[in-house]
Amino acid sequence: MSEIADVLAAIESLRDRGERMALATIVAVRGSTYRRPGARLLVPESGELIGNISGGCLEGDVADVANVVMVEGRPRLVNFDLTADDEAVWGWGLGCNGAIDVFVEPAEKAAEVAGVLRMALEEQRPIASVTVLEADVPGVESGARLLVRPDGSTEGGTGDAGLDGAARDAGVELLRAGLSEIRSLPGSSGEARAFVEVLEPPLRLVVCGAGHDAIPVVHAGSQLGWRVVVADEREAFLTPERFPDAAELAHVERPEEAAKVVGTDERTHVMVMSHNYLRDKEYLRGFLGTGVPYIGMLGPRSRTDRLLDELRREGVEPSPGDLDVLHGPAGLDVGSEGPEEIAAAVVAEILAVKRGRAAGFLRDRGGPIHERPQPTSTGG
Repeated sequence: MSEIADVLAAIESLRDRGERMALATIVAVRGSTYRRPGARLLVPESGELIGNISGGCLEGDVADVANVVMVEGRPRLVNFDLTADDEAVWGWGLGCNGAIDVFVEPAEKAAEVAGVLRMALEEQRPIASVTVLEADVPGVESGARLLVRPDGSTEGGTGDAGLDGAARDAGVELLRAGLSEIRSLPGSSGEARAFVEVLEPPLRLVVCGAGHDAIPVVHAGSQLGWRVVVADEREAFLTPERFPDAAELAHVERPEEAAKVVGTDERTHVMVMSHNYLRDKEYLRGFLGTGVPYIGMLGPRSRTDRLLDELRREGVEPSPGDLDVLHGPAGLDVGSEGPEEIAAAVVAEILAVKRGRAAGFLRDRGGPIHERPQPTSTGG
């Protein structure tokens, strides 16, 4: 289970039991930090913390703030500046050199966040959550929240019609960009600082072929919180006992129909690994031209080239875009041996493709480890 799933499950469990809690969310970072905006830490009134916002450096300090929030019932925005070169910072034992803003909300608001996360998961489409951090707009309180879908429809509200309109526009804009950031938004009177967070449903990985070496690929993907679908025409191989980590087991009568059976979109990444030449050709035939951002092919480059040549002779001419998303052989060049290592190389390559990275050594990367969003004219 992924970290966000752990936090979501814990919020829902604590809420159902009526226990107090507070939810801390990173809303902004500056400089080098361990986690990015959207990382969360759930602090129950009793019991262990769930989640992670700093790798263990600040969790205790955030928990202290959370305990105050539980008592007061009001959210708080706190800043931790780790850039100062003094004994106080070094005393934290931090391995970073940046600053983070953390928004801490009480139980009722934490349950709202859980509802938004659940909505994104169940609807299988992104949602923007616009949360007011600070405001000088009459009638608007810290923690007020508006939800924005890609089509511009909304749920909830901030308590001010003007601010709701600005929040909607910001939500739609950042959904298109796939970014989360703090924005200064105008209200009917005054302004508010709000965290516009784009909550995306998990990456969808379709594994074509239910052989033995598909098992670690499914496991590795599910450990990252991905929604993994296993497709195969051999129904006897598609069992929960064989693939306990799969979100879905899809029986396909004909491999070339797999894309239609499982469905495709911009979040769907495909790994073809049936080990049968003819089956793999038909799987590839079905997924070419569907617009998926990644098609991985198990086996050497010569095998993939031969598959493509045969498809061309049969009238299937891959476009340049099709060839751009095709990775054969699949996986990063890390010298993988055996199913588990190959699974790690494949999953790492898919992650690099999703994030738009070349997957080299971090020590050779110029500039920051994490991409920094470009400031906007309305940025806070």
